[in-house]
Amino acid sequence: MNSEAAATVSATVDTDKATDAAEKAADGKQGDKTAPGRKRGKSYSEDKRFKIFSGSSNRPLAEEVCKFVGMPVGEVRLQRFSDGEVYFQLLENVRGADVFVIQPTCYPVDQHLLELLIMIDALKRASAGRITVVIPYYGYARQDRKDRPRVAISSKLVADLLSTAGANRALLVDLHAAQIQGFFNIPVDHLFASPVLVSHFRELNLPDLTVVSPDAGGVERARFFAKKMEAPLAIVDKRRTDLNVTEVMHVIGDVEGRTCLILDDIVDTAGTLVKTVDALMEAGAKSVYACATHAVLSGPAMERIANSRLEQLVVTNTIPLREEACGAAKIKVLSIAGLIGRAIESIHMETSVSSLFN
Repeated sequence: MNSEAAATVSATVDTDKATDAAEKAADGKQGDKTAPGRKRGKSYSEDKRFKIFSGSSNRPLAEEVCKFVGMPVGEVRLQRFSDGEVYFQLLENVRGADVFVIQPTCYPVDQHLLELLIMIDALKRASAGRITVVIPYYGYARQDRKDRPRVAISSKLVADLLSTAGANRALLVDLHAAQIQGFFNIPVDHLFASPVLVSHFRELNLPDLTVVSPDAGGVERARFFAKKMEAPLAIVDKRRTDLNVTEVMHVIGDVEGRTCLILDDIVDTAGTLVKTVDALMEAGAKSVYACATHAVLSGPAMERIANSRLEQLVVTNTIPLREEACGAAKIKVLSIAGLIGRAIESIHMETSVSSLFN
């Protein structure tokens, strides 16, 4: 080989080395964008010690979460006997695994709650290493105190049932009252849907926005939301006269000529929501929007919303919409699968969950 050819080969080799180094550096930068704590170069689908299962209450949400995380939903056999009893069987090995069970206890609440308890028991008896119940909607959350003589504190009872069944940890979304976390004798991670909702309304860029709390109990939630939206806060004073029956008293704050956004955790029969909308419009509001994490929408809710002066109700998919609500013009559904997926990754990798909200 002559000197000229040798020089050419040497230059080519040097160029290839530089290209390889650049590609490795680029790969390193891209790797920094992965979720905190995620194992680089290894898919969760290959991790036999990490599994996610789903009950029957919101299978689409579980599938969306698993797609985000990058693993399949665990295989189970979930059936009912002719008398309604639940039959549950795991179809894969979970011995020593870090297991997550996604099951909101929505309508029918008792049926889905019992189904969750049976799933936990099966996982415990199959020697799962750790069982984390992921409950996007926590049924019985509104019965969190003795507001009348001789009533049950049902949310505490449900917490005890979950622990007794064998749950080692709980991942919950937008509890009706934050102190419900104290009812558990196991670690609880409390997620908030506010990042998803705030992002949506920032994109809408509603003019002259005022965030409204529909009652005194939701002021802290609404204040946080208003701070994120850089908007003023108003409060509607209400009195509950019976179960699912409220009476709006008056509006605290200036809403005249403003676009109002009502923020709540649950929309059930929509009685409070519609009365709040009327109170705000009578106080001079230009238009009224609403958002809530959990779209229970029971009883006459859809009829009330359709006939109200509400512009739009934005909810999340913690609960699957009932058939009559699907396709409703005034209802928009946002997904929190990414939020739940990131929280599950953080718990599995033993990294901070609270950092998701920084």
